[in-house]
Amino acid sequence: MAKRKTDKSREERIDEEIIVDCYDETERAMGWYYYLEDRLEFPFNGKCIKARSISPLKTGEVVEVLSMAPEDECKHEMFVTIRWEKRKFGVPLSQLEGIKASNGAKQAVEDWRYWVSMGDEF
Repeated sequence: MAKRKTDKSREERIDEEIIVDCYDETERAMGWYYYLEDRLEFPFNGKCIKARSISPLKTGEVVEVLSMAPEDECKHEMFVTIRWEKRKFGVPLSQLEGIKASNGAKQAVEDWRYWVSMGDEF
């Protein structure tokens, strides 16, 4: 994955609020999970910005984001539960952009997408 230009304030927030004191991949995953769970105000609308082979969403689709997926589903990537075509299931948070969401929720989603785009992993 190509690296983007570094965002110093976002990097600082990630290092000091999200993955601070995390020593392994499980701790980093849970740091992200609880950061997102705390800042995302459910429900909110999300727009698919990137199609993924593991998700039925198409670029441009708008869905209702209901909650974080269960913790055990987020050990390698962050997933959220959405309502789509009268069903509920998980999709990768990185494929969504927060719309009609609070500023805090938008920032949290952007933080996660930034971290992923920089090639960082748990």
